[in-house]
Amino acid sequence: MTLEDHAYDELLPATRRALLHRTAKAQAEGRAPSLVAAVVRDGQVVWHGARGSVAGRLPDADTQYRIGSITKTFTAVLVMRLRDEGLLDLNDPLGKHLPCPDLEAGAGTGVGAAAGDVTVAQLLAHTGGLAAESPSPWWERTPGTVRPELADVLGEQPFRHPVGQRHHYSNPGYTLLGSLVAELRGAPWEEVLRAEVLEPLGLHRTSAQPKAPYAQGLAVHPWADVLLAEPVEDLGLMAPAGQLWSTTGDLARFAAFLARGDERVLSAESVREMRTPAAPPESGDRYMGYGLGMQLLNVEQRTLAGHMGSLPGFLAGLLFSEEEEVGAVALANCTSGPLLGSLAAELVQTVVEAEPRIPETWRPASEVDQGVLELAGAWYWGTHAFGLRLRGDDGLDLGPLAAAGRSASFRAEADGTWTGLNGYYAGETLRAVRREDGSVSHLDLGSFVFTREPYEAGAPVPGGVDPQGWFGLG
Repeated sequence: MTLEDHAYDELLPATRRALLHRTAKAQAEGRAPSLVAAVVRDGQVVWHGARGSVAGRLPDADTQYRIGSITKTFTAVLVMRLRDEGLLDLNDPLGKHLPCPDLEAGAGTGVGAAAGDVTVAQLLAHTGGLAAESPSPWWERTPGTVRPELADVLGEQPFRHPVGQRHHYSNPGYTLLGSLVAELRGAPWEEVLRAEVLEPLGLHRTSAQPKAPYAQGLAVHPWADVLLAEPVEDLGLMAPAGQLWSTTGDLARFAAFLARGDERVLSAESVREMRTPAAPPESGDRYMGYGLGMQLLNVEQRTLAGHMGSLPGFLAGLLFSEEEEVGAVALANCTSGPLLGSLAAELVQTVVEAEPRIPETWRPASEVDQGVLELAGAWYWGTHAFGLRLRGDDGLDLGPLAAAGRSASFRAEADGTWTGLNGYYAGETLRAVRREDGSVSHLDLGSFVFTREPYEAGAPVPGGVDPQGWFGLG
């Protein structure tokens, strides 16, 4: 049996014990009535741990907890689906698609026209300048019927910052996105979510209302080991910002989808776009930024993406590493206590450090385009040396031959060019410029000229090459 045939989906006993120890420590030190966690690797759930009790029993991967703002990532997926279908552009102002009477009615108080000018992308990335919360009373502890209209969610002064100038987390912003989804689909947000995301991904234990078995939301007294039941409210219009209940089993599968994509829901390219930084972090924020519905965290030089969540009685954390395809989920039924974002990050770190990803077997290409093969090798931007390597998927990798410099991977396009996927050259076009006889003259990358020799004579180097050529100093 080869290494590839071996059951890599099974974690080593030492790793499993380390995961259980970290989970148990979080539950004990955070004083959580119950805490469940799971790890997913290469799309498969490889570990589940639980401490405490729910209704007198140890919770399992099928026990529901409320996940709070992880709901926002589900809502963002629905919005990205609308974009991919061509029903909206992320740069569209909200008012183009949501001509809601509630917004228009508030125009006299500054609600309607201004909120309608915020773009879909700004709402997704929390850069629309909207307030963090809806007007009093505290929306997480009041029924959704208290705010029956969008104008009630926004209030008379919905803005705290100029539009587009800073990241400011906004729950009302995701309420607007949920209403946008309902408007364009002609169905309630919850129905659209179930039909377009939950059912295709097999997330049968994720729902807007709790379904047994589920944990009761509790508050733990800060100075005594006693509990207080928290109310369970239907959030109404605020549901797209934090309504959902789910399990570690479902969320682990959702994390795998966010890392890989699934053509039935969103492509790999679209989920990659979601986890690409779209806004800097707020001052003092421990996160490195925010994508389109995803929080981004740097841990030991490793980028983790996902989202945290909380509602009275519940805490939740979901983080994953795209590079290692390892993710972790942690859920607890307490208003405050364990830091589940930190726990999820530590569970990911435990696995990737104890059991480094096994590289895929290298195999030669089955066929090769001789015209593309001609491009492989050393190129020079001015005097900076770069190497261009062909990948087996017809893409290219370009990187400096010295330690420092810009590098990027490129995707092949049907017209014979390549599009940058990351780094400085993300979205930029790389093309090979050929002479009349078909030979390669140079590479053009976003107007940068790469030549086979440093400042190659005869190449169209901007500004030209001094005819004196290279010289020394006597």
